[in-house]
Amino acid sequence: MSKRDSQILEILTSEKKVEVASLAERLGVSNVTMRKDLDALQSRGLVQREHGYALLSNPNDLSGRLAFHYEEKKRIARKAAELVPDGSTVMIENGSCCALLARELADTKTSVHIITNSAFIAAYVRDKASVQTTLLGGMMQRDSQVTVGPLVRLCAQEFLVEYAFVGVDGWVDGIGFMNNDQMRAEAIRAMAGQANQVVVVTESNKFGQHGTSHLRLEQWQLGVVTDSGLSDDYLQKLRKANVKVTLA
Repeated sequence: MSKRDSQILEILTSEKKVEVASLAERLGVSNVTMRKDLDALQSRGLVQREHGYALLSNPNDLSGRLAFHYEEKKRIARKAAELVPDGSTVMIENGSCCALLARELADTKTSVHIITNSAFIAAYVRDKASVQTTLLGGMMQRDSQVTVGPLVRLCAQEFLVEYAFVGVDGWVDGIGFMNNDQMRAEAIRAMAGQANQVVVVTESNKFGQHGTSHLRLEQWQLGVVTDSGLSDDYLQKLRKANVKVTLA
């Protein structure tokens, strides 16, 4: 993704809906060039066009959330991918950093098997013969394109992996990692229970934010890969909580 594409997505994430002419002026390009950029982003499911305006696709859809802090998420994905040798089998839960991690593995590794409950992730890497994907069964959440419920747990129990990579919505000292969906929280725990190590992949701005569901990840060997914007205070608190922190 080009720098200008990232700038477009950041603006749309912040302002929700922007005139195409205004975007072109702010980024110093012609209206024709801006329309071409937006057409390309629309073809990837990231942007919608309507009557001279541009807006993100459904912000609850993972393709829309990929837009926010894209470059930071990409660096996180690259650093997390360094943990995974060729020929590995890993579990990857839903989330924008997780999706970019799956793509990074597909682009840079060979013979990797990705087990996921995310239909979005399965589709995101479907064009790469270097990865095999197993989609865990369950009830599909329409916007997030993720499977949840008892079938996820039953399917996950068929596998044993070295790493489970998961996304989160927040972390607070003394509480731990959280998200905002109880059914997804249950799916995360089901996948984490089949891994030797659980690795949270998330942006640094999630630290200090509250979620509504406690993930209880501390019961497993736990690491986190995040961007260099993480404060020293949170870094020390995470290490005190026996969380291995890797900065991208």
